[in-house]
Amino acid sequence: MRFYILLIGLLYLSDIPAQESSLDSKTITFYAKDSVIITADTYFLENIPPTVLLCHQAGYSRGEYLNTAKELNALGFSCMAIDQRSGQEINGIVNQTAIDANNKLRNVGYAGAKQDVEAAIDYLYKINGEQPVILVGSSYSASLALWIGSENSKTKAIAVFSPGEYLTGIKLKQTIKSISIPVFATSSKREIKPVEKLLSQVKPNLITQFKPKLKGYHGSKALWEKNDGHENYWNAFKEFLLKQK
Repeated sequence: MRFYILLIGLLYLSDIPAQESSLDSKTITFYAKDSVIITADTYFLENIPPTVLLCHQAGYSRGEYLNTAKELNALGFSCMAIDQRSGQEINGIVNQTAIDANNKLRNVGYAGAKQDVEAAIDYLYKINGEQPVILVGSSYSASLALWIGSENSKTKAIAVFSPGEYLTGIKLKQTIKSISIPVFATSSKREIKPVEKLLSQVKPNLITQFKPKLKGYHGSKALWEKNDGHENYWNAFKEFLLKQK
């Protein structure tokens, strides 16, 4: 009889979904407008709507933000990292969106990934109670973030790591002059001047630019713990983010 009761209890418990840690990611998928399947990792805190979207650099995947996303959780931000259709692999995470785009013979160029970012913004906006998002970009996706942030009312702030004129057929400096939301910008030391030039037509009062004194790094890997000076990047980034809460 005891065994029977125990067995019933175990069967009952097996039907109860496991509670996920707020620091664990969950992999989801959704569609871009051209039917490419976008793969994303969500880092959602309980009762905190997701408002930070993380976009990777060239040749990478959503794995660029494995630790960064958890640091953002610690700051009280729910966030999501996506694979864009232009990229490959980083930190053991393969870019699934790029695989699907290649299989479907869709545009895999930098500018073509704009629709992936836009679809992710729409996804977050729909599930978070229609709150605008903070858009974070790295290298070519930093350029996409500036472009999208200049025209998309579902964004409330932009954080860009090493943006540049990377988008074929787009004169980004001219395109982004209409930006009307706060911008955090940083880069390696040698990229400081080019970033300043790129942002020169954006209203100066909207721009916070962190200029590293050390050599620094290209893209958001400047935040990785293994890289020299990451604390300085983080301090500046955190200060900006907390103002956007």
